[in-house]
Amino acid sequence: MFRKLIWFTGLSGTGKSTLSIILNKSLKDKGFKTKIIDGDRFRKKTKIKQSFSKMNITKNNLNIITEIQKFKDRFHYILVATISPLKKIRSSVKKKFGKSYIEVFIKTSLETLIKRDTKGLYKQAKNGKIKNLIGYNSPIIYEKSKYKILEINTEKLSIEKSINVLLKQALKN
Repeated sequence: MFRKLIWFTGLSGTGKSTLSIILNKSLKDKGFKTKIIDGDRFRKKTKIKQSFSKMNITKNNLNIITEIQKFKDRFHYILVATISPLKKIRSSVKKKFGKSYIEVFIKTSLETLIKRDTKGLYKQAKNGKIKNLIGYNSPIIYEKSKYKILEINTEKLSIEKSINVLLKQALKN
């Protein structure tokens, strides 16, 4: 039954959750069984500390991988939306899931992210309330993958066009 793990990655506010929710609906409308794992919700559910240290990021991402392993046989598609800034983690997911793994880097400029600021995180970071927002004021730098990935720039592509690109990739054999 399991076909693909679609791993949305990128900075906070790029559109990972939005695109995963819409892609999820599109796949369900085509009759597929799907599951979404949102990094923020998952972290709250598992009560992992909110400090975004490399250790906590790694632990959260490894827990997501363990969760996927538990129920992957019940779904055609599992969609994960999480910053996952460490390429070592994404590489291990790619290795574990092989051809079933699609990594989607959601790209947006920092200027646009600060303007959008859908969760108010960039404002909090600017005001010193958040001291480690990845891509803004964190010692942890988002590490780009060295292998071929799908890249979607949400500044240039509309949601509809982004979903069309994602669907085409998801439905590929």
